Amino acid sequence: MNATDPATNKIGTMPYVIAILFILFMVGLSEILQQSEIILPEVAAMAIAMWVYREPGWIRRPYVIFIAPTVTATIGLVINQFQILYPIKVVLTLMIMMLFLRLIRSNLAPAIATGLLPLAIHTEDWSFVWIVFGFTLTLMAGVVVFQLHKHIATKSMIQYKYMVIFLGISLCWLSVCWLLGYEQMAVIPPIYVVVYESLQKPMYTAKIAFKQAFSLTLSATVGVLIFMQVDSQVLAAFIDMIVVIVISRLFQARIPALYAIPLLTFIFPEEKVWSLPLVTLFASLFMFSFVLIYKYGEKRTLNNK
Repeated sequence: MNATDPATNKIGTMPYVIAILFILFMVGLSEILQQSEIILPEVAAMAIAMWVYREPGWIRRPYVIFIAPTVTATIGLVINQFQILYPIKVVLTLMIMMLFLRLIRSNLAPAIATGLLPLAIHTEDWSFVWIVFGFTLTLMAGVVVFQLHKHIATKSMIQYKYMVIFLGISLCWLSVCWLLGYEQMAVIPPIYVVVYESLQKPMYTAKIAFKQAFSLTLSATVGVLIFMQVDSQVLAAFIDMIVVIVISRLFQARIPALYAIPLLTFIFPEEKVWSLPLVTLFASLFMFSFVLIYKYGEKRTLNNK
């Protein structure tokens, strides 16, 4: 799985082919077994990030690739059993996930999405955890077999303060949704992943925030339009992935979440699907604006020292 051409330093075609085939296998298996929980949007993002982009923060410790998402999926599923207000479920899940990631000293952002997904799709089926385990174990196997993590340091500096900031931004967004009566639309897992990763960036600008918000909204819109026009989920997913590659290249945006957003149309309730682009836009503008404000404040504080 040769991810880059040494002569041009560009991503080759084969990693994309392998990753997309893996994604289509997941969608096809779901369609054959008539079990929507098999489709894990974040697995699509992980396949692209790990097998194509080789994101160091996602593959530096291969065993975490399946351990962290499986544990967070269990956390989300357990919290979803509680008979409490939905926003409280989300906050509890986020807090426990942050504690867990702190405990294992990991910044594996997609684990946030697998933990939030049971709440987003309202599943209480324990098979969900095994599905996450199976697919993430396969992702790890790809990384190990092809030595994609080779030459990447196993340790990195993790600034845990960003976990607290992330929780604060998430709480603000959840509060706004709850006050407006749209708490059921508050959780778009891939967006939370992008927010968390954006906080970790040493430099974050308005241009980056705009690119993220626009490309994510465009990806969501494409997903909904294709969902409306194509009956076969496998064909729809294939078209989604090809169009997202074009979007990614067009905007020069290496954002794995772009590949996850369209797949939400297969697992969200139908009434939630139609509003996905609008909610993605509002959530992105709100949460990325908070990230931007914080990062500007952080930069000013450092400059004044």
